[in-house]
Amino acid sequence: MKPVLKIWLLFALFVFVFGSTAYLALKLIVRSEDVVVVPELVGKDAVYAVEILTDLGLNIKVEGFEYRAGVPKNHVVYQEPKAGAEIKKDRDVRIIVSKGPESVVVPNLVGTDVRQANIIMEENGLTAGAVSKTFRRRIVMSEVISQTPQPGRVVARGDAVDLLISLGRRPVAYKMPYLDGLTPEDAILLLERSHLGLGQIRSVKRDHLPKGVVVEQHPLAGYPVASGSTVNLTVNRAESARIFDKGLYLFHHRVSYGFLKKHVRLRINAFGMFYDLYSVFESPGEEIWMLVPKDPETTFFFYQDGELVLSRSFLSRSDAPLFPELEIEDL
Repeated sequence: MKPVLKIWLLFALFVFVFGSTAYLALKLIVRSEDVVVVPELVGKDAVYAVEILTDLGLNIKVEGFEYRAGVPKNHVVYQEPKAGAEIKKDRDVRIIVSKGPESVVVPNLVGTDVRQANIIMEENGLTAGAVSKTFRRRIVMSEVISQTPQPGRVVARGDAVDLLISLGRRPVAYKMPYLDGLTPEDAILLLERSHLGLGQIRSVKRDHLPKGVVVEQHPLAGYPVASGSTVNLTVNRAESARIFDKGLYLFHHRVSYGFLKKHVRLRINAFGMFYDLYSVFESPGEEIWMLVPKDPETTFFFYQDGELVLSRSFLSRSDAPLFPELEIEDL
């Protein structure tokens, strides 16, 4: 019986050793497929960290953001588990991302356009502060003349930078002439000699004042005005009076009555180019008087709340206003 027993014991030992070896080998194979080694992420760009963990079958979880003087913005400053740890696939790796240094160096904004300066400040973690403007003959409009704090200063992130912006060359100033009592023709000639432009012409009916003359002006006489500024006139005129004879048309429009303001726009096409002579919101019942140049090459269009209500070419006079309150008078 002893030889038989010995054989059975040897056989049992063989089965045990073979089974244990197979089990360990299988376990090792399975473990090698499900377990990965966590890579080093600290100091790496956050986008790179996402890509490498995704390739390894791991998830990334951003725990927060911190200011770190020695770590660039958007780079990893901390990770858990640490590099070299073995974890199963589809597990989370937690990271903290740097917001960059808490203090920044103020960039040089002098000589840049104000819009470009705002972009540079935002990129450097700074905000726009007070903006002052002044005239400078040799510096173009909207260019930064000076800044506070000065370039190179170290400030806290989020601090404001004050700018001094150029308005360009100071316009020549004139004294507003006195126009009351002048005919519109004489008033316009005086405005041209004074390097000023004609704005709107409105009419009123005041029986106690002479007809066909200027009774109000804006700006008022004596005020300083810049070269090229427009001047609005109010003329006291009779119902049938014609106040010009200079190849011009006087466009008259009364805004229709109602409760809401209406957007009125007078557009002119002269020599192949379009210009908006008038584009405002007017109150119901408001009268509009506008000078329109009379020229065979000129066509004008009148819109009310975005709808074309009148178009006219000076080549012919066959067309008529679409609304009775629109009038065109020869001047």
